[in-house]
Amino acid sequence: MKSTLFVKSLVACGIAIALAPSYAAAQEAADDTTKAQETIKVTGSRIARKEESGAPVQVFDEEDLEIRGALSIGEILQELPAVGASLNGNGSAGTSHGSSTINLRNLGENRALILVNGNRWVNGAGTRGFRDFVDLNTIPNAIVKSVEVLQDGATAIYGADAIAGVVNIQTYKDYVGTQAKAYYGQAGEGDRESTNFDFLHGVDFGANNLMVAISYADQKPIYSQDRDLTRTPLNGLAFGSAQGVFQEDSLAGLSNYGPDGITRDPNVDGSNPNNWRAATDSDEYNRWDNNYVVGPLERTSVYAQWVQPMDDVTMRIEALYNNRQSNQQFSSAPPVIRGSRGFMIANDARVNPFGVEFSGSDFRVYNFFDEVGQRVNSQDVDTMRLGIGFDGYIGATWSWDSFASYARNKATFVSDNQLDLDRLALGLRACDTTGIEADVSDLAAGCVPVNLFNPLTSEMADYIRFRGEDHNESRQTHARLNFTGPVAQLDAGEILVATGLEYRKEEGIDEQDPNISADPRINNYRATTSSPREGTRGSYDLYEAYAEATVPLVTDAAWAQQLELNLAMRFSDYSTFGSTSNAKVGALWRVNDDVMVRANWAEGFRAPSVLELFEGQRETFAPLNDPCSTDKSLPGCSGVPADYTQTASQQPVTVGGNRDLQPETSDNVNFGIVWTPAALENLSVSVDYYNIEVMDTISTFGAQNLLNLCATTGRNCGVISRNSSGEITNIVDGPVNLNSTEVSGYDLLTSYRLATDLGRFDMTLNVSYLSDYKQVSTLADGSTETEDLVGIARSREAFPELRSSFQLQWSHNDWSAAYSWRHIGDTTETFRGEDYSIGSVFYHSANASYDFGNGLRAKFGINNIGDKQPPTSRTNLNINFDINTYNAIGRFFYTQLTYNF
Repeated sequence: MKSTLFVKSLVACGIAIALAPSYAAAQEAADDTTKAQETIKVTGSRIARKEESGAPVQVFDEEDLEIRGALSIGEILQELPAVGASLNGNGSAGTSHGSSTINLRNLGENRALILVNGNRWVNGAGTRGFRDFVDLNTIPNAIVKSVEVLQDGATAIYGADAIAGVVNIQTYKDYVGTQAKAYYGQAGEGDRESTNFDFLHGVDFGANNLMVAISYADQKPIYSQDRDLTRTPLNGLAFGSAQGVFQEDSLAGLSNYGPDGITRDPNVDGSNPNNWRAATDSDEYNRWDNNYVVGPLERTSVYAQWVQPMDDVTMRIEALYNNRQSNQQFSSAPPVIRGSRGFMIANDARVNPFGVEFSGSDFRVYNFFDEVGQRVNSQDVDTMRLGIGFDGYIGATWSWDSFASYARNKATFVSDNQLDLDRLALGLRACDTTGIEADVSDLAAGCVPVNLFNPLTSEMADYIRFRGEDHNESRQTHARLNFTGPVAQLDAGEILVATGLEYRKEEGIDEQDPNISADPRINNYRATTSSPREGTRGSYDLYEAYAEATVPLVTDAAWAQQLELNLAMRFSDYSTFGSTSNAKVGALWRVNDDVMVRANWAEGFRAPSVLELFEGQRETFAPLNDPCSTDKSLPGCSGVPADYTQTASQQPVTVGGNRDLQPETSDNVNFGIVWTPAALENLSVSVDYYNIEVMDTISTFGAQNLLNLCATTGRNCGVISRNSSGEITNIVDGPVNLNSTEVSGYDLLTSYRLATDLGRFDMTLNVSYLSDYKQVSTLADGSTETEDLVGIARSREAFPELRSSFQLQWSHNDWSAAYSWRHIGDTTETFRGEDYSIGSVFYHSANASYDFGNGLRAKFGINNIGDKQPPTSRTNLNINFDINTYNAIGRFFYTQLTYNF
């Protein structure tokens, strides 16, 4: 079946190519000098044509990209109204780990295709495992000339993942001159210091061109205690303290022992049992103090490009190296010691002043290991990409282009100031190995008794401190060949086609530190406090062929200045799930010079990624609310002890890959009207309706959904494990082709340019209205549940009905200025059964610049002039706001100097 469909795809390409020579031969007398200047390619079509295709594409030039002084392309794209909650900010409460993404149409980072000059980019790396989407922080700003955003399905044109749309980043094709940029900015609170240096140099060597770009950016963190919003978690502090709360039934006879155990006050000698007191509810610890709200990020990149014309062929060679360094800071290691996990404190005066052994299921310690230091996760990601392309002409009317590339993201993920739990367990035993069956001679050598009843000494902290180092990679091999030109002449014009072949291989490797994934030898919980998982290694490849045609139907009629039909088909043959074909049909009707109507229907798919297919099982934690903690009478809470109360918001979850996954599929419908009145020159107004239905979505039930489903109905409880005290010990949650999502809405884009004696004014209004976002979830009994998320906010994501942005740019002689606002509509969140309103937010920004006339231009800007902070959120536990929708930087000042030699 696979080979049959691929043969069909080859035949489709062959037919299109075979039609070309007869028509091209008839055109040999055409003026060859016009062929390069008469055709253009715009994102949404591979066809070279004389005018824009009419697809719903937004184009952002250099001025647009610099309007807010952003240091990465992700910061810019994430502010588009059509973009939902995206990874950014690198904060400790999130999962970006230094990555930047774009979540087009709220459909997820991996359902929008990222291209650079029409070519695929390698997936990201640098988290606990690799990514299945592009990290925009691996694309240096210095090489970006413009960005095209297609807000329509384009699988038939570009292949998998283009369900929500396509972002095509255009770099400088050739460049002559030298440009240097220096940038400095900081938040109004005095933090988030940001520096950036860009150097761009291009020179001609005869007909050849060499371009080199060097870029460096460094952005400092913002700490949780430095913003009122994030200083203290709204969901409460963690029970425990740096001094520790100890629970052990053997101490129950002491007069200073309370129901919650015993503790001591700071700076009190813990070696004297009389200095201990009964613990109370007020013994709490703010584990989110001194965390990152916005994390540090440092990027260095070097890019080189060589362009060489050779007769009728032009060769382009490009090479990129990019390094990204980021980290997240957390509290010191949280409470981990429990008798049920195999821990005990020996009755030895070196580690225990109470004269009794601490052990058994009743024994527990609520302490934070401050002397070991705050945990820090660091990422060091190297991106390497080599590419070579050729383009040329066949006869007078056909053109071709090819490109091949190899790219790799190679990352090191370091976990500092974690705990070696076997060393901790042995230290608490006063280094006594009696009764331990496993070989622990390596742990016993140099063992230091660990006394938790006083601050740890440096020797104790050094003995139990653990540093983990994971390595992961994403690799991509890519090659394509395209042809485009006319195949026939109709009364209404030429039939234009594009056709081509493509090959791609995706690889992913994740190697965890073997100490993290090792079995514990003394305790029965884990080897370290880092989350263990199985390593991942997998790959797939695919062959594709596509054909695209534009057929003119009517021209210069009374009712239609132009009417054309657009058709496309792509066949894809994957080594994993097999073959698939996807079509697209569109129509373009130019009523007259003022009005254009466009309509498209498209099939799409997203292939299961290496991560989803081959990811090894790993244990992690998620912020969850256990319904059985507050209501033991629920059907799924039978057997949970009556005295059970959830004490930690973070709960253990196990996730992994599924090699039987099939592709997601989609149907896209887009209908739009564009008005460009001749009576009002330079005004453009477009309104588009879109509807996207994604079927067989690769998803999980979600750990919180599993908890709720089990508790309220008693179904699917087998994936939830609890210990005898009722605490959750694991939730199994893996990917399946299970659900569906349907999203629809309207886009309004208005632009106007006005030239006056006072200067040129450029205005753009961009509005996105979300009318439906229906998420269909399959329940354990096979029935489905539909939830409309419009106007809803959840953990790390929000679905406001309305988002918009406006920008005004002015230039006159040597002066220029810009003003912009960004609007995120209101939503409602539900927390512990109660609804809370999250109000709409407006951010206002402005900048001004002056050209000194000698090549030097200076710019000064202020982002978030009103110092607007994110709205408070209770569902975003511990950090108090949705870090993927808003940021807590506040007012930000920056200045930039640009010098053109």
